[in-house]
Formats: sequence, C-alpha cells, structure tokens
Amino acid sequence: MKITIISAFPNAFSFLNESINKRAQEKELLDLKIVNLLDFGVGEWKKIDDKPFGGGAGMVLQVEPLYKALKSINAIDNENVEVILTSARGETWNQQMAENYSASEKELVIICGHYEGVDQRIIDNFVDKEISIGNFILSGGEAAAMVMVDSITRLIEGVVGNEQSIKDETEFLDDHKIAEYPHYSRPEVFVTDEGKELKVPDILLSGHHAEIDKWKNSNKLRISNL
Repeated sequence: MKITIISAFPNAFSFLNESINKRAQEKELLDLKIVNLLDFGVGEWKKIDDKPFGGGAGMVLQVEPLYKALKSINAIDNENVEVILTSARGETWNQQMAENYSASEKELVIICGHYEGVDQRIIDNFVDKEISIGNFILSGGEAAAMVMVDSITRLIEGVVGNEQSIKDETEFLDDHKIAEYPHYSRPEVFVTDEGKELKVPDILLSGHHAEIDKWKNSNKLRISNL
C-alpha cells in the first residue's frame, strides 16, 4: 500500500519508522512518503500560510503550496488516489475506516491541517474526505495522520506476524471502546519495593484452556467501562 503525507513538519513522523510500521516498509508492504510542504512555499521566504480574508484569528494554509504539493505526487484529478485532510470538523476515524483503507488499492494522500485552517478551495476541489480522530483540538494534523497510518498499517495482510491477534482485537471493538480482557505477563509474582506482592490470576496459570476462555469472556467488559 502507498501512503503519502503532506506536512510542514516532516521531522514529526519518526514514529512511523519504528516497530510495526518499520517492518511493513522493510517487507515492502507499505510505501510511505513524507512530502515537505515548505518545499512548495511561495516567494523568497517559502511562505505557506497567510491571514484569512474577511478577518479573524490565526493563519490559513494557502491554496498554492498545497496545490503544488498535490500536483508533485500526481494527486490532482487522479482516480487512483484518495486525498484526506485532517480536520477537527471531519468525520471521526474508526476501526472500520482503517480496515477499508488497509484493503484499498488506491494510494492514500493525507494533508496535515495546521494553523487556523486550510484554504477552502483546496477542500472543495482536491480533497475527498475530511477526517478527525476525536472531539478535541490538536496543534496540527501530524499526530492524527500518524494515528491513521498506524491503524491502517497493522491491518495490511502480512504486516503483523500473528494474524489472529488482529482478528481478536477487531472483534473486541464495540462503540469505539475496547471491550478486552486484562493481560498479564512474566513474572507470575512481582514484589514492589514496599513489599507488596502483585500476582497473576491463578486461572491464567492453570493450563485449563476452556476455563481460561471463560475467564476472559467474563472479564473483558471491565476495560470497556473505563
């Protein structure tokens, strides 16, 4: 899958070169490219934003740099490309979207919104969908773009070694909350500096798989109510 991110802050994306996302690129299952919007800035100072017409607070990302950035990656009027803008007013990102994009044959382009907003002409003419990752405001769309890419990448076939874990996690999703059972790992007993013993539930050490599954099913709702 090919994903291109357009951002004025390309150094923000080091996370996508770690862990699962790194392995996906090494396996050539993910072709990830970061386009620096400043390379397409206007004038001597490579300006990418300006004051809004009609007044108002903040600065607006200008139409020209974004248009040139999109054109440089052949994303203008290309039916094989879907362009997303990260936006507080957009549709809320969810697991179903991640699944759909992970299986899509289209190239995905993500424009990272910033400042007060983006010139509406870009949205009206070149953006297919506006996406938000939640009912809150971020300084910019870089974090949102990384959330989307990470949630897509781990669903691409062949990226995660244990495909069953992906299936299990997806089945636990309910109304945007994880209804998953508690997880434990070694050691079986951890003793704090204060002498308190933190133990793994005995059932998980029993080896009785049917009883363990029953315990998991009866305890998974506890996390969903957080």
